[in-house]
Amino acid sequence: MTTLEQFRDTFLEEPGYLNYASIGPVSATVRDELRAEYDSLTRMRFGAGDRTRTHDDRLADAVSAMTGHSGADIIAQPNTSTGLLRVLFGLSGHILMSRDEFPSLPVAAVRAQGALDRLSITWIDGADGRVSPDVLTQALNDDITAVAVTLVDARTGYRADLSAIRDVIGDRLLIVDAIQGAGVIDADYAAADVVATGGQKWLRAGWGTGFLSFSDHALERLDPVISGYTGTAEYEPWGTVPDAARGSASAFTVAGPDYVAEARLSAAIEEITALGIPQVEAAVLDRADEVIAMLDAAELPLVSPRKRDEQSGIVVVRPAEGRLGALGAAMHNTGLTTTARQGTVRFSVHAGTIDSTFRMLKQALLVYRSSTDT
Repeated sequence: MTTLEQFRDTFLEEPGYLNYASIGPVSATVRDELRAEYDSLTRMRFGAGDRTRTHDDRLADAVSAMTGHSGADIIAQPNTSTGLLRVLFGLSGHILMSRDEFPSLPVAAVRAQGALDRLSITWIDGADGRVSPDVLTQALNDDITAVAVTLVDARTGYRADLSAIRDVIGDRLLIVDAIQGAGVIDADYAAADVVATGGQKWLRAGWGTGFLSFSDHALERLDPVISGYTGTAEYEPWGTVPDAARGSASAFTVAGPDYVAEARLSAAIEEITALGIPQVEAAVLDRADEVIAMLDAAELPLVSPRKRDEQSGIVVVRPAEGRLGALGAAMHNTGLTTTARQGTVRFSVHAGTIDSTFRMLKQALLVYRSSTDT
């Protein structure tokens, strides 16, 4: 078992970092894993290649523990968007999603619709980043065969309730882009038919890491359109092109995985599950509450939810008209890393965000308030 303090010791970033929703600084554990793997690949002692290939099963076990899907139904991906493209191109029928989801989802859906002409899309408008069960209930109809949502909305920090969404949509496929919550939100991933994520944000595994996790129901329904030689039931099918191994997650692979990336992501997930995702989430939300309290004191209008069961590590404010520049300047001049987008400023905190960063934020907000008073 890992304690919260031991987990926090793996955070190495400099004070002032409040941007996990954009890039998660790599953990000390992942850094050490990477060094060990490249040392092994550099020396290539006898048996090193065989040992490296074991990371495929290692990642499957780690992700299975997190999502509840069978390890045989999990494959590595280089990022979330690649995974979603493979899933949406394999989907036929009628999908429902918000037009305002992060572009990975709507772009993949439209590309699949245009390329294969077997997928139609019903768009949800006006959800304001909150795709709730009530919103879905109003939009569902008998033609819809699949629903796609993001676990956490990148522009508001709103967390989708996957269990409640499953209750609403019945046996339709539920496809989840989990990039903004994987590793820090205690979600009911088993309620999803597909979970797609990358490891470069909250999991702190670096770029080039990610996974697709399927339910058996999804594998029965999806057609492995984007499938390479590793997606067949034969090993290296020389001189012939067999059909894709339908009904298996491996059918959605195109080549051998990046085993070093798998090692990094495995180490990151193992580290989180050793502490427990509920414990990580509680620490993240406690930190988010501290940020909200400071933003309230600065009289900055909150865009993010206040209900704890809808919150995540993302906290967003929308300054009054003409005040965005002053807030951005205060953040920049204090050395704080945040994200400004579409008239808002986004703060994203992790369990290991350090106290000195919060002192810097408090100082920046005092500077902002003083500029307002003058």
